[in-house]
Amino acid sequence: MNWNAKLIIHKNEQRIAVFFDKDIDLISRLKKLDDARWSASKKVWHVPASEHNIRRFNIIPKPTHSLYNVEQIEKFRYWLSSKRYSESTVKTYIEALKSFLLFYTEKPIAEITNEDIIVFNNEHIIKNKFSVSYQNQIVNAIKLFFSTIQSRQIEIDAIHRPKREKSLPNVLSKEEVKQILDAHSNLKHKTMLCLIYSCGLRCGELLAMRPHHIDSKRNIILLKNAKGKKDRIVPLSPKILTLLREYFIVHKPSIYLFEGYEKGQPYKARSLQQVLKLALIKVQISKPVTLHWLRHSYATHLLESGTDLHYIQELLGHSSSKTTEIYTHVSTKNIQQIKSPFDDL
Repeated sequence: MNWNAKLIIHKNEQRIAVFFDKDIDLISRLKKLDDARWSASKKVWHVPASEHNIRRFNIIPKPTHSLYNVEQIEKFRYWLSSKRYSESTVKTYIEALKSFLLFYTEKPIAEITNEDIIVFNNEHIIKNKFSVSYQNQIVNAIKLFFSTIQSRQIEIDAIHRPKREKSLPNVLSKEEVKQILDAHSNLKHKTMLCLIYSCGLRCGELLAMRPHHIDSKRNIILLKNAKGKKDRIVPLSPKILTLLREYFIVHKPSIYLFEGYEKGQPYKARSLQQVLKLALIKVQISKPVTLHWLRHSYATHLLESGTDLHYIQELLGHSSSKTTEIYTHVSTKNIQQIKSPFDDL
């Protein structure tokens, strides 16, 4: 078969492009490879630039140090996994490190300095208007990679770390929350949204719940391996318990509390987002509401009803009280009592 392959950059990721005249047999074989994709923009089939694929397609590394970089990235992935970093953190750090090393494919890792990171910061992140959080992820990934895999320190303090944007959490009124929660007649959809708001859950925490995590005798819900691998308990509202009992009778969940089309498999996060989106359309709320807005609203409404900030911190699973204190800036309870001097004119 006549084909050739080369390393390419596609969507900020290093891939191996495979060029050949149209061949049904070769396309069929490519499709069987892990993460093989067709690029409509580049008009080419491409596969991950893993060490195995580099050898499979007989790519001879040029002075770009590509093979070495791939090996180092895989070592970093293995190290993160061995330290039990969450799957999402591993993915975030690996993608962040890849984008940095791709920027310096012509330069050996051993020669990379603080100055190179500053150049990358200005010429790639700022130039492309990437977010502050993305910039911090890059810095964190680089720092950890060099201190563990490369066994040398990068002086992070010398790198321009951006100031975090001090944006306030988005909060809905109780009336808006009620509209959203009442929007669905579908029992499963209604129960999922109600549970997120009534307990201040993250999306992932809801979807990971299992039937035995509901303790109806003690009126609590146990959240296992929540963010930061910390278990916590949250109070179970009597109204939610009634709704859950109705849900159990109708849907009879087996392994996960909320399951998708496949029995025993958790409901998909994307599908849950669509459930919320449909509710917003039904009640004609045009705000860009996300599932996390319900969690923010839960915390703010607790604060406005007089719940101590320390308890709210425990309920939300925040490690630092500073994280929880942000809700004091969006609570309107005290602000609404302030009289404007304009009224005295």
